[in-house]
Amino acid sequence: MPHPLTILKKGRALGANDRLRIGIIGCGSRGNKVFLDGIFKHADKMNVEITALCDPWSIAREQANIKVKEWFGRSARKVTSYRDLLELDNLDAVMIASPDHLHTTHLEAVARAGKHVYVEKPLAMDMTKLINAVDAVREAGIVAQVGTQLRSLPGAVGARELFRNGKLGKLSRVEECRNSPKPYWYGYLREVRQEDVDWKEFLADRPYRPFNTALYSAWYGYYDFSHGPIPNLGAHFIDMVHYITGVGFPESCVCLGGTFTWDDEYKFTAPDCIQATWVYPEGFLVSSSNNLGNGAGSVRNFYGDKGTLKMSNWNTPTYSNEGAPRGDGLIEGEHKVELIECPDHFLDWLQCIRNNRIPVASIDAGYQHAVAVLMAMKSYETGRKTIYDHKERKILTT
Repeated sequence: MPHPLTILKKGRALGANDRLRIGIIGCGSRGNKVFLDGIFKHADKMNVEITALCDPWSIAREQANIKVKEWFGRSARKVTSYRDLLELDNLDAVMIASPDHLHTTHLEAVARAGKHVYVEKPLAMDMTKLINAVDAVREAGIVAQVGTQLRSLPGAVGARELFRNGKLGKLSRVEECRNSPKPYWYGYLREVRQEDVDWKEFLADRPYRPFNTALYSAWYGYYDFSHGPIPNLGAHFIDMVHYITGVGFPESCVCLGGTFTWDDEYKFTAPDCIQATWVYPEGFLVSSSNNLGNGAGSVRNFYGDKGTLKMSNWNTPTYSNEGAPRGDGLIEGEHKVELIECPDHFLDWLQCIRNNRIPVASIDAGYQHAVAVLMAMKSYETGRKTIYDHKERKILTT
């Protein structure tokens, strides 16, 4: 049976004078550049310190530690495995920026260790592992923020208020076309020496294969380790749809795609062109399309019977009565969505730890986006329409 919405356990909040000590699992581009920078911005105000770093690649650990020493005045404790990190004392919270195939493993372990957690999207690549990890978070009552940070943009908060006020009327379709001339995983290719990597720690439960520097550095492009742009990029979009409209789970999904442009010596297996379409029980359709073989045609719109919301630039969204069959005359011309200021995604998480509150991208929101993208990828794999059985927490094919 599904769990109720997450309720935090009382007594887990840290006082303002208590130093909040954070460990990071995954010291690549997200962990090093985004997590470290994002936390350091609030370090003094929120009394926070990064005290532990975990990564199978020693070079990544050392590079992240250079920042830690510079910013916090002392070296972090450095470990190879998440198991070693969770055995360290004096650790209050953990941030997870590991590869996609490890998110649920790390999330469940952190929750069972009773640490507050920030975890990157997409939340899961497997439904059973998703349920196990989410249940562990709910049972632990920890503060868990999912890295769908568009919820913390003033433009998204403003768009949510616009929708709630009925300016768009009833939705019929929400679409995103997120295109680029080349898949994003090519940008991660680099030389990695096998002697610097704990290869088995990286593979985890994936079948063993010989070390491959392209696979290790550009794992985004290999289907065993990341299911490609619908979960990796589309998770942001589908979560934003959920946030703005307030809907929960899709009732059905179909998804088609393949590798149509970038078949080369790297033998990437994640699709470079793919489109997923979901139908929601509230009576509208959502489409996420990614063409990584041509950068033209990107768009992100919400279509209602009273107005259209354009979010191709989610920092400066606009709305108008363009194309609306039931416009009531209240919208004339194109208007900027009123921005509503809010804490950034990292600050929201830190404040929620201090105050024992549920953050804006809760574990329940993460579960919702994960179910949607898992429905899409199961349809892609099977060539069949998928439906979600909410009562049994199962994705079925028809």
